[in-house]
Amino acid sequence: MALRLFNTLSGKIEEFSPIEGREVRMYACGPTVYDYGHIGNFRTFVAVDVLRRFLLHSGYKLRHAMNITDVDDKIIRNSAQAGVSVREYTRKYEQAFLEDIRTLNIEQPEFVVRATDHVQEMADFIAALEKKGFAYRTEDGSYYFRIAKFPGYGKLSKKDFAGMEDGARVDVDEYDKDNARDFALWKAPKPGEAFWETAIGAGRPGWHIECSVMSMKLLGDTFDIHAGGEDLVFPHHENEIAQSEAQTGKPFARLWFHVRFLLVEGQKMSKSLGNFFTLRDLVLKGYKPSSIRFLLASGHYRTQLNFTFEALKQAANSVERLRNFELRLKTTQFPDRAAGAMAELAGATSRALRAALEDDLNTPQALAAVFEMVRQANAGADAGQLGSGDVPRLLAALREFDAIFAVLADDDADKVRGVVEWATREGRAEQVAPQLAASDLFADEQVEQRVTAMERARKARDFKASDAIRAELAAAGIVVENTREGVRWKRK
Repeated sequence: MALRLFNTLSGKIEEFSPIEGREVRMYACGPTVYDYGHIGNFRTFVAVDVLRRFLLHSGYKLRHAMNITDVDDKIIRNSAQAGVSVREYTRKYEQAFLEDIRTLNIEQPEFVVRATDHVQEMADFIAALEKKGFAYRTEDGSYYFRIAKFPGYGKLSKKDFAGMEDGARVDVDEYDKDNARDFALWKAPKPGEAFWETAIGAGRPGWHIECSVMSMKLLGDTFDIHAGGEDLVFPHHENEIAQSEAQTGKPFARLWFHVRFLLVEGQKMSKSLGNFFTLRDLVLKGYKPSSIRFLLASGHYRTQLNFTFEALKQAANSVERLRNFELRLKTTQFPDRAAGAMAELAGATSRALRAALEDDLNTPQALAAVFEMVRQANAGADAGQLGSGDVPRLLAALREFDAIFAVLADDDADKVRGVVEWATREGRAEQVAPQLAASDLFADEQVEQRVTAMERARKARDFKASDAIRAELAAAGIVVENTREGVRWKRK
């Protein structure tokens, strides 16, 4: 079965086929770097990463671009208040974002581009729109897009703007999500604001023009996929379509991939409600990056995800169950038998995994298939039905799963340590949860070393030392068990 994805533009699930052979040209809206990224942002970035990974796993070559919006109303305001340049103000948050996506095992796109590196090209784009009659200049030197000139306006958001008043304007980046006005392409500077000198005058680009210019420069006039959060459908993506297609006369993006909102404990995330969390907030509370990624990926991207701390604990248990299963396969001496029923189970799981993801990235169904394999294989191992010939097939199925979900690597310790070090540098040491002591950050190799030392002490009848190591491991959430297959450990 071919990959099928929901297209916001058509309003239906479509079979995906790239414009050019096996190369996928994809643009995804990136962060506006005026603050640290919150978990609502990262829900979208994880969903786009799952799509990216599955495309690569399916044999496509990817030409994937993501913007860094490093100039907008908030950035201009905040940098002026801080008394620093726009570039100096945004550099800190841009670096933090790139660190955060690595923390969540989000692959960096082939192209990460800053808006401020393309201002002159944006000015040229606007000048061309003016020549075609789609843009006009106001007395203060700003430029606006004339929506009435573009009959297709509203085709993405399915809004009807037929009766819109011609010439009504809006010039801020945050405006009514239900009403349209001629939108700002270029903003003349106000006293004290940062600005650029260009062929169309002094000023700075509007939010929407940035994505059109950078996406088409890197991917062409028409490309395969445009991705982002559902909050960007209108007005941001609607405006991108209008200005881009007005410029080229060609379709802009063929498929629009939008990710639903995230709720926190059943409510919209808000600082006033006290349920607004950055990724770093959660890590400092003691939650592992792998657990956060697992939870963000566990819901279907087109359904609203309710992010709860109970669900985050369940995600941690799920990740450890997978890791413990992989560890069992790698460290247990199973009976020397050729591949049998368990290998067939692995093959069926691989097929189910692919079928689920080809069905509009159905991650819940994909996870269900993998955990059913873990359940049956563990039961088979306990009953002595799992042979050495089955192990490679089971591990291969796990690798296929992890190529997309990226949670099996036991690398949380280093990532958490990096966030703790950042908090200490930033004077936020009081936010670090007590359980983030060194003993709680054991990686697999460290656990193996401690278990070996415990067994050595036990065999030497140094029970005091053996019990001390067992207690140390227990404090770090690691349970050591004596089984007929030998000593085995797992995380709680």
